[in-house]
Amino acid sequence: MRPTVHDIAAEAGVSLATVDRVLNNRPGVRAVTRGKVEQAIATLGYVRDVAAANLAKGRGYSLNFILPAGENSFMRGLEAEVRAAKAHLASERTEITIRCVPAFDASALADALAEARRQRPAGVAVVAVDAPEVVRAVEELRQEGIAVVTLVSDLPGSTRDHFAGVDNIAAGRTAGNLMGRFLGDRAGPVAVVAGSMLVRDHRERLEGFQAVMHECFETRLLLPVVEGQDDAALVEKLVGGLIERHPDLAGIYSLGAGNRGLVAALEKAGKAEAVCAIAHELTPHSRAALLSGTIDVLLNQDAGHEIRSAIRVLKAKADGLPVIEAQERIRIDIFLKDNLPNGQA
Repeated sequence: MRPTVHDIAAEAGVSLATVDRVLNNRPGVRAVTRGKVEQAIATLGYVRDVAAANLAKGRGYSLNFILPAGENSFMRGLEAEVRAAKAHLASERTEITIRCVPAFDASALADALAEARRQRPAGVAVVAVDAPEVVRAVEELRQEGIAVVTLVSDLPGSTRDHFAGVDNIAAGRTAGNLMGRFLGDRAGPVAVVAGSMLVRDHRERLEGFQAVMHECFETRLLLPVVEGQDDAALVEKLVGGLIERHPDLAGIYSLGAGNRGLVAALEKAGKAEAVCAIAHELTPHSRAALLSGTIDVLLNQDAGHEIRSAIRVLKAKADGLPVIEAQERIRIDIFLKDNLPNGQA
């Protein structure tokens, strides 16, 4: 059984009222008595149920999520996870609001963060764009005592509290190793399709990918990066152009979204089997392409885990509690058509 406040009182030899004062950091307790209570807490391994305490006091949490708008399937999946959490947590006095802003638009994102600051929530979770105005907006939130968690794409130069996302340099390095091994002795250059270099996750994936390709597969030609703005129609046009200019194209690393365009271009050109394609995020469209063989490997991050992590961290910050780093670490999943989840291989 989990220890209770009654167990703490008995262990320390004090009243329940004294235990309550110590747990809530209220005055009126002598230092020696406080020390006895804290020692009893440590001895018993007591962990306070802050959610239950807040429920009893009628205290709630207001959390703002700011996400990119558009047809990016992964981002829409992320939004669906936020909506599911919103419905689930309503009974726990957690109120979640969602705002979508144009993707890669630093000015619009800074404005949304400023609006969130005026609403004074307990915390804000945001898919960041790495720009000075966004860094300033995060700083202003923190100055108001509002916790900030970045989602998917980080903002390490800011005062944000936590990043809920994968190690994107490691993701890019993984893609580089897989690309080099899959291609083997097959001749031809490798192309990289990014969404935008304005977001750190895309820059870090590119950094990791290029580093491994140069270190381990230095004879392989890497073509200049093209930016598809995570737009399927633009990605299709760009990949079609790459295939026309480089008929011996051996591989494509799609480190952003817009993979419907990648798949369409490869299939239209009859290159679905000839070109090794490595992409990110398991969505219904990318799953189908993995099963058909047009995409060879998918690197995935668990959107549900990221949203749950962001909520846990924001609530912990609001309560002044430590963050359990191991619980919040987001792993990189590697999917082939043979190991898709839910038995759909």
